[in-house]
Amino acid sequence: MDFSAINPALLLASLLVAATPILIAGIGELVVERAGVLNLGVEGMMITGAVTGFIVTIETGSPFLGFLAACAGGAALSFLFAVLTQLALANQVASGLALTLFGLGLSSLMGQGYVGLKPPASPKLDLPLISDIPFFGTVLFSHDAVVYFGFALVACVWATLKFTRVGLVLRAVGENHDAAHALGYKVVRMRILAILFGGACAGLGGAYISLIRVPQWTEGMTAGAGWIALALVVFASWKPWRVLLGAWLFGGVTVLQLNLQAAGFAIPVEYLSMSPYIITIVVLVIMSADKSRAPASLGRPFHASS
Repeated sequence: MDFSAINPALLLASLLVAATPILIAGIGELVVERAGVLNLGVEGMMITGAVTGFIVTIETGSPFLGFLAACAGGAALSFLFAVLTQLALANQVASGLALTLFGLGLSSLMGQGYVGLKPPASPKLDLPLISDIPFFGTVLFSHDAVVYFGFALVACVWATLKFTRVGLVLRAVGENHDAAHALGYKVVRMRILAILFGGACAGLGGAYISLIRVPQWTEGMTAGAGWIALALVVFASWKPWRVLLGAWLFGGVTVLQLNLQAAGFAIPVEYLSMSPYIITIVVLVIMSADKSRAPASLGRPFHASS
């Protein structure tokens, strides 16, 4: 084994990149669940965002337009979920699973003519002097704008939930939708908006995978990232900053197992590839002992006449 081949600065920088898609998707799902809705279709929305963003970027040459299209694609798929669960009162678990299957099939169909193509490179933020700082410049100041957007998104969601009237209403809807309705809050409207926000975040996370982390399109390339994002919300006890920590944990394990393979670590590749998911399961088992932190109305359908 040659551990000298592992550069700590590059390792930590890669950690932030690996964590970004699940961080953004996880924060979106956190908002959805704080509103009392359980959307298991994150994987489907991410893969739809990945293919939509990739196609638009290839056709226009603009990664920025690609990311916008990915947000729109994820939100469009989440709107279907919103109609089914909030207007037609369909079962949320079944609808979310159907959304994932639909998204996987739709993305496969849409991406058939784009396999093997390379999108234009997304520019990195070049911060003079700061990015040249030894170690810290590489780790913190050598990334694309989406990485920093993920950090800003966590801060904005945390501040919104904690300090604003919108956050208060959203939390009230998630804790007791009947009481929120009795106070005059628009429960269905608030939940639909939260679902659309979660879909846009999932689409953006998916596009980050296809445009930056693995700049190409291959069928099923999200490879379970949506399920990890769902697990992160539980791991975080529905708190934004803990989603950030959980994303770093998963991203760190993912990057570390790749670096260990490169260093010649004498463990079968299959075991190293399974390690991020095993750690996620272990964390979920540990965290599941405390169920009191989940929004009280999570997964429960609401009807104004109830």
